[in-house]
Amino acid sequence: MSAFPSSADLLLVLPELIWCGFGALLMLLQPFVRSRRVLTTVAVAGALLGICGNFFAVHNPGAAFAFSGLVAADPFSIFFSHLVGLVAVLVILVAAPYLDRERLADAEFYALVLFATAGMGVLASAQELLTAFIGLELSSISSYILAGYRRDTLKSGESSMKYFLLGSFATAFFLYGIALVYGVTGTTNLLRMDAADPTSSMLKLGLALILIGLGFKVAAAPFQIWTPDVYEGAPTPVTALFSAGPKAAAFALLLRIFADVHAATQFWFWAFWILAVLTMFAGNLGALLQTNVKRLLAYSSIAHAGYILVAFAAVTNLADTEIGASPAYAAVLFYLLTYALVKVGAFTIVSQFGGVGEKHLSIDDYAGLGERQPVVAAVLSLFLLSLLGLPVTAGFLGKFYIFKAAVDSHLIWLAVIMAINSVIGAYYYIRLIVIMYMREPSAEIAASLPARFPLSVNVVLAIAAFGTIFLGLLPSRTLNYLLQANLLNNR
Repeated sequence: MSAFPSSADLLLVLPELIWCGFGALLMLLQPFVRSRRVLTTVAVAGALLGICGNFFAVHNPGAAFAFSGLVAADPFSIFFSHLVGLVAVLVILVAAPYLDRERLADAEFYALVLFATAGMGVLASAQELLTAFIGLELSSISSYILAGYRRDTLKSGESSMKYFLLGSFATAFFLYGIALVYGVTGTTNLLRMDAADPTSSMLKLGLALILIGLGFKVAAAPFQIWTPDVYEGAPTPVTALFSAGPKAAAFALLLRIFADVHAATQFWFWAFWILAVLTMFAGNLGALLQTNVKRLLAYSSIAHAGYILVAFAAVTNLADTEIGASPAYAAVLFYLLTYALVKVGAFTIVSQFGGVGEKHLSIDDYAGLGERQPVVAAVLSLFLLSLLGLPVTAGFLGKFYIFKAAVDSHLIWLAVIMAINSVIGAYYYIRLIVIMYMREPSAEIAASLPARFPLSVNVVLAIAAFGTIFLGLLPSRTLNYLLQANLLNNR
């Protein structure tokens, strides 16, 4: 047996290799290159090349596995690799003017973003639990540092510390769960666990601990307590990354476990049902009380995790019907794509509008924005209406497909609770829109100059806005890809 991986194995993990390689390259360039533009260009090029690396896996028919089955290169993992790569590109473009404004080092920032993206890619494609743990740690350690990147700011340090401490607990739960599952099944490979006895108490305990560990990562209640403080204290481009990338990767691993391990499908149904209800109410009710835009969007992020968990609960009942579980899986993936675009777009505006030191984060700071900067107000309104689930936006179809999956699986009460929470969420989204268009700004805000939006920020907003409308009007091609039979190991 060769001591070195084969070229076929390397090609199937090429995106992660490129992201790690460019991250290391940026750190080596830092002492020699002083131009922020050059470093930003290298970072964007690395993120884009990583996405292009997926095309080597696309041409492999069916599901392909690398490194003796440790990593999957199926359409499911390719989708998430594209998703986290896109988030990385957008975050780097948003961060460039932010780092310049706040006078923060950029090479290290971009390197950490690329390392975190590589970890997310590994996490989403892992077919084995210890491989998933490596991806989780690569992503998490980079994220802990990014959360405290504004070292001179007390809130940023607090954000990093809270994220690190609670993330460490989540990692401990996850690892102990892996140990228990291995003790029962004798393997950490997901495909080999399908024959495990689903009634084993030790297996159920191990799966419960894994769910708790990943529940922290997706901000599911009651494990969501870190989210508002971390989102508020972290640099806003980092908050945009947190809201879209790590959450999507953690949901990807949950989906893969759910699809491959029959015991998890049976055991986790009521856990997902309860988590979905708690998470929706915790997010929406918490958002009603917020006056800080970043905290409001943080609670909104918690609520949307609850909506996604509704689809997870629907998988169990759909798996044994003629319809099959594919629509529920597709609903989760479509929702994560639309949610990522909208959240990155919304936090992009918050990042630019916050000004030096992120001083303008109050909801009242947005008063009169419709008159002062009508285009920015219109784009932000589009993102908020998509989060609300207004027709013609991508968010509407995302919620519709999850709601349909819940109804098709006869989870009527869960669908009703989801509808109630959507109505609750409408209040704080519309409230911010009303403030932008129907409230006069204070004299201090009115006298301040409008926030300048650099070209890179405008590009991000254009991509996010176009994607939100395009997926809302023409979702068929994306859905056809997500509904293909071999999306997730032919399930």
